[in-house]
Formats: sequence, C-alpha cells, structure tokens
Amino acid sequence: MAKTLKRDLPARAYSRGYRAGLGGKSKELCPHQNATSRHQWLSGWRQGREDNWSGMQGVSAIHRLPLG
Repeated sequence: MAKTLKRDLPARAYSRGYRAGLGGKSKELCPHQNATSRHQWLSGWRQGREDNWSGMQGVSAIHRLPLG
C-alpha cells in the first residue's frame, strides 16, 4: 500500500498543500514545478486556508484529507 501512495503524486501534493494551508503557510512555498502537481498543491492549500479561517484545526480537519 505504501508504494501506491507514493505513486499517487496528485493526491500527495493536495494533502501536503492542505496541511500547509491549514498551518497558515504562504502559497509561495509550493515546491512543485509540474503543472498538475502545482495545481493540486494549490487546490489543497486553498481548502486548507478556508478550513483554517473556519476554525478547523487538528483532528477536526483530518477528514478533509484524501485517504489514498
């Protein structure tokens, strides 16, 4: 199963972007150059920022992450 998660780069990019947004990090920290991965990371970041502004933190925000 771990290999499947590693190969699902868009889901991983979204998840990492979500966590960055939830943590209040800047979208300028996006590490991806690939258009697809960058788009997924930024989508996750936007959702994470929205959840952060809504007061979601920690365990209450985990349900938003894809399970893989």
